[in-house]
Amino acid sequence: MVRVPVAALRTLTNRVRPRRARRGTRTLRGRGPAARPLPGPGRTVRPWLSGLGLMAVILVGAWLGLLIVGSVRAPVGPMNTTMTLRPSLSGGTKINISPLGALTLDSHVAPVRLDVNVDQLDPLRAQDLVDHPERLSGLQEEVTRDVEHGTLDLAVRSCAAVVAGATTLGLAVYRRPRRALAAGGLALALLAASGMSAYATWNPRSVLEPKYSGLLSSAPSVVGNARSIVTEFDVYQKELARLVTNVTKLYAVTSTLPAYQPDPSTIRVLHVSDIHLNPASWKIVASLVEQYKVNVIVDSGDTMDHGIAAENGFLDPIRDLGVPYVWVRGNHDSMVTQRYLQRMKNVHVLDEGRAQTVAGLRFAGMGDPQFTPDRSVAPGGNAAEQLAGDRLASALRDQRARHTPVDVAVAHEPAAARETDGEVPLVLCGHLHHEGDEMLPYGTRLRMEGSTGGSGLRAVEGKYPAPIEASILYFDRDSRRLQAWDAIRLGGLGETTAEVSRHLATPVKPGTGPSPSGSATSSAPSP
Repeated sequence: MVRVPVAALRTLTNRVRPRRARRGTRTLRGRGPAARPLPGPGRTVRPWLSGLGLMAVILVGAWLGLLIVGSVRAPVGPMNTTMTLRPSLSGGTKINISPLGALTLDSHVAPVRLDVNVDQLDPLRAQDLVDHPERLSGLQEEVTRDVEHGTLDLAVRSCAAVVAGATTLGLAVYRRPRRALAAGGLALALLAASGMSAYATWNPRSVLEPKYSGLLSSAPSVVGNARSIVTEFDVYQKELARLVTNVTKLYAVTSTLPAYQPDPSTIRVLHVSDIHLNPASWKIVASLVEQYKVNVIVDSGDTMDHGIAAENGFLDPIRDLGVPYVWVRGNHDSMVTQRYLQRMKNVHVLDEGRAQTVAGLRFAGMGDPQFTPDRSVAPGGNAAEQLAGDRLASALRDQRARHTPVDVAVAHEPAAARETDGEVPLVLCGHLHHEGDEMLPYGTRLRMEGSTGGSGLRAVEGKYPAPIEASILYFDRDSRRLQAWDAIRLGGLGETTAEVSRHLATPVKPGTGPSPSGSATSSAPSP
């Protein structure tokens, strides 16, 4: 046996131990003994995952802070309201006025939405406003001041809420004060960036194009009439004050909702399309005629589904609507249908570009050249529709040459309607079962209506029921030009929702009148 000296054994042990330690732990290349170790195998650093977790803590903490302590109670005129900021992908402002419903304004684009809930009316202020209507003149300034003060208080409280929420959640997750304070600071920076985005994209005209949800019968009083908005901006501002008074009366005495009072200088046209044999449509049409005091109805086709004589009885309620009914043939309407309607006294059938003056407006239209009740592919396709549109455009030029220009052209298919570009201020169509608005290259506005029958029996074919859509078009009686329209959207089968949104045909500036050649400001989707 070989004997190893103890001193040599200790020297060998000291040399081996550091090597074993280096196998399990790698060190950063650095200076001095302060170099920190890197994780070994299985402990890979993922900075993106750490950053994602921090962002989740910031967002959830800020949201919880706004939800718990981010509300402000503020008086606005005679009303007591609660203002709150909520996370949102589209931004905007939502004003909840129970029991009337809600007003949605496209006021800004930011990841936060302003919610204003009308909690109750102050009895003393409300009664004082009802007893002394002359005080309405100063109501607008009072409401403006109240909203400014409430918004300022909301901004301060929201800043404190997001910092407190994100810091508290960061402390609970990371248990390190420095990391928690970083989360609170980043939450405050995120809210500040959202505020700057809202300020940069603020749209003061959003109040002129509100979207109203709730009771359909109160919608006209909420959005006002076209004439006062377009030509009398100051009068429209007073209408907002009148709305406050009406709501006050509704709360105070639970009386009936305020009735819509039409402007005698405005022609109101109800545009319907693609009823597709839905009998419920006639009750809706009759209700809209009465509520909006409609002067004339325009139907852009597909009233029937198969166009056979057995379906003709479905058209009889048109006689009882009490207003003129302008109609063009769709691809589900036959000549049998057209001849049946021609025998009704209040129906004006448009075909082959022939023009008729109805309710102060001159209409001309072209029936659909194709008849496809079985939903087969049309032999002519778009070529046949474009040819029909060319014939309609030629008839419009002839009318203008005779010094009897047409105000509104009507076709069923959008491809035919587009051929009238430059020959008429407005062309109406349907066929695609969804609402749309488009300014054509040569200045003609194309208004496409959705299905007023909820696509008929096709409403039950999809996953969700199709909505029922119609529009109220407001024309100036002197210039016979479109001023504004209300897009009406009712929930489909089994639904009870109602929505009315106002759209202006021309930009509006305080103290200025309409310009028929102005650019479009519609928020509706293009067809």
